[in-house]
Amino acid sequence: MSNCPASDGLDCNTFDVRADARDRLDRCLALKLPDLSRSRLQKLVEQGHVRLNDEVCTDKKTAVKPGDRLNVTLPPAVSLELLPEAIPLHVLYEDEHAIAIDKPAGLVVHPAPGHPSGTLVNALLARCPDLAGIGGVRRPGIVHRLDKDTTGAIVVAKSDRAYQDLQDQIRTRTARREYLGIVYGALQDTSGTFDFPIGRCPHDRFKMAVVPLEKGGRSAVTHWETRERLGNFTLLHFQLQTGRTHQIRVHCARVGHPLVGDLVYGPKRSVGVNLTGQALHAWRLTFLHPITRMPIVVEAPLPSDFETLLKVMRARSR
Repeated sequence: MSNCPASDGLDCNTFDVRADARDRLDRCLALKLPDLSRSRLQKLVEQGHVRLNDEVCTDKKTAVKPGDRLNVTLPPAVSLELLPEAIPLHVLYEDEHAIAIDKPAGLVVHPAPGHPSGTLVNALLARCPDLAGIGGVRRPGIVHRLDKDTTGAIVVAKSDRAYQDLQDQIRTRTARREYLGIVYGALQDTSGTFDFPIGRCPHDRFKMAVVPLEKGGRSAVTHWETRERLGNFTLLHFQLQTGRTHQIRVHCARVGHPLVGDLVYGPKRSVGVNLTGQALHAWRLTFLHPITRMPIVVEAPLPSDFETLLKVMRARSR
């Protein structure tokens, strides 16, 4: 990797690679540059940031052959300007140091490429103007996250002191995060532990997967117990020991019991209820108050589509 000439007054980086086999341009780049997602590379091609043998190439399907020289230019990242937005929030707990929210499905936690606005952070800035700058410019106050389509309790710091303390509680597992989820099938045991390391999927940069530690996976541990058997489905209670991206979803899929409604890691078939996302809910969050050290327990009620799914499955299993 090297700095490109400062043409057009822009700072950028370039990657020079050579093709090893006949393939499509985008697939070749994905193999050579695994830290960049396939969609990011495709957009770079379409925007004219990729050269094939010194010629600009804007067709991601262009065939490459062994020895072809590829050059990818990364334009400078566009900084995200965080603006307050009047997005309704369901507050579970709040004082001058912390706020706990019941996050709905579809709400992204913080701005990122593809989601510059309309996030939980934007909503919090409207409610808590002093949040800006706490713990980071792009993720102010965020000490842990929930997937876009996972509902439930999330705590956000409202002061630097609270941010450091709550982040430490998440890291040292002092904070307790409990989830409820509905999976396909019935596990043989009534309780247990999933202990499979998780890393970025080597074949799809948008997904996570069980990846051995020696190949870059990170330790991931999920404790579970059966709450209710529902015919060919089961309501499970999960407790996180670690907090990897998509951890519960990947673990459930790994043992052959994916979460209902998880179209990324599970089957793409209907269960008769219109779900807004996977049937996974951050039900209870327990932490020590960052200042008083008193235990705080917040519970997020099950969303309506989750409740409907339970009713339908209970009726079917009778």
